[in-house]
Amino acid sequence: MRIGVIGDGVAGLTSAIALAKRGFDVTLIGPGIRKSNSYLAQAGIAFPILEGDSLKTHVSDTIRAGKYLNDEEVVWGVISKASEAYDFLTSLGLKFETSETEGGHSFHRVFTIKNETGKHITKLLYVHAKELGVNFVRGKAEELAIKRGKAYGIFLNGEFLTFDATVIASGGFSGLFKFTAGSTTNTGLLIGDAIMKGAPARDLEFVQFHPTGYIGRRGVFLISEAVRGAGAKLVTEDGERFVNELSTRDIVAKAIYRQILAGKRVYLDAISIGDFKKRFPQIYAFLRKDGIDPSGDLIPVSPIAHYTIGGISVDLWYRTAVKNLYAIGEAMSNGFHGANRLASNSLLECIVSGLEVARTIARDRPRCRDVKEPAYHGYEPGDVESLRELLWEKAGIVRSAKTLKEGLRELEGIEVDPRLKLLAKGLLECALAREESRGSHYREDFPAMRKAFERPSFFDGKCHL
Repeated sequence: MRIGVIGDGVAGLTSAIALAKRGFDVTLIGPGIRKSNSYLAQAGIAFPILEGDSLKTHVSDTIRAGKYLNDEEVVWGVISKASEAYDFLTSLGLKFETSETEGGHSFHRVFTIKNETGKHITKLLYVHAKELGVNFVRGKAEELAIKRGKAYGIFLNGEFLTFDATVIASGGFSGLFKFTAGSTTNTGLLIGDAIMKGAPARDLEFVQFHPTGYIGRRGVFLISEAVRGAGAKLVTEDGERFVNELSTRDIVAKAIYRQILAGKRVYLDAISIGDFKKRFPQIYAFLRKDGIDPSGDLIPVSPIAHYTIGGISVDLWYRTAVKNLYAIGEAMSNGFHGANRLASNSLLECIVSGLEVARTIARDRPRCRDVKEPAYHGYEPGDVESLRELLWEKAGIVRSAKTLKEGLRELEGIEVDPRLKLLAKGLLECALAREESRGSHYREDFPAMRKAFERPSFFDGKCHL
């Protein structure tokens, strides 16, 4: 059986390893591990395995952060497999350096390596996947090959590659926003493609903005939450603290945004962290290149698009609505994060979903007989920059019916790949339909949570909430 994995981040690499160990012929298609958001992940992975911690506490923290929109069965399912995920990584030789507390966690369960955890994990997984004979193909899958509700593979550079099962692990769509901490290539193209071809999406309106982005001369970077966990304070230009730095990301991001709207500059004061360079070498390096010394200078920060909670809707076993098509990691949505992702739960989800989808495929034993080549469209990217500008302005941190309706009207006039346009439409429509503020979705015209909206949204070309 031939399995195609699309995406070479932590989720894709984990699934490729788990599938190869089961004897499958695995081809992994991706642009290179350094271009994945997993590689850029700084802080760490949440594992409730230390004495004094518990699965129940981690589940409770996750649901509280998710503002009670989480699918509780999914939350228990993922977190109960955390020890397996930890054992999987350590069995490959990974050694964590320390464990820290991050916003929303009630215990120091975030395991890190020099605050560049994603880089270390991704490189290790890549080496092991190569050793197991995974076939790596450098490139970006252009399109899913789907015919009559069944997946037959993908198109790469116009060439039809056939697989018995196709696993989408190509990440989220934060790259559709003007300012993002992740890779700008993460536009959710295959999410839009899947929606167009019969696999609905879930919870597209929930986009997490990381509170402490750094927009500098050399680009946009992330100042990890772990810096605040280590004692850094958020202050205005007047030196005034205005928020609990270890609140969940939605609360901190909105507090910073309000200060900026009021005309104040916001800074991260990390001067008290004496060993900043040793603890956060990656962050220290890019700040110094921009002329900022965190041992004596305040660091200017602003919220930036960071993580998209929505994605292709999957069941408990990571199956989509299209036969033989699976989705894992940030590309999918199953209710684990609810309305707001708890810090460092994403890499945990990547490992767990990668291991679990291999079990699912081993049980399903999907097969694709020879088929006449499905339609290939060869879409042009179009004006992606205008789309990024539109979503940043109309569906950013603070939303309203007015801005969302304006966004939908303006979207019609943008000439861009129809799959990206469809994905943007889903985000705008579902944000408009959700007349409440919950987690990472904030409506200034509906500032409170409403019990009537304590349910997920689905988008199949039209929003269902």
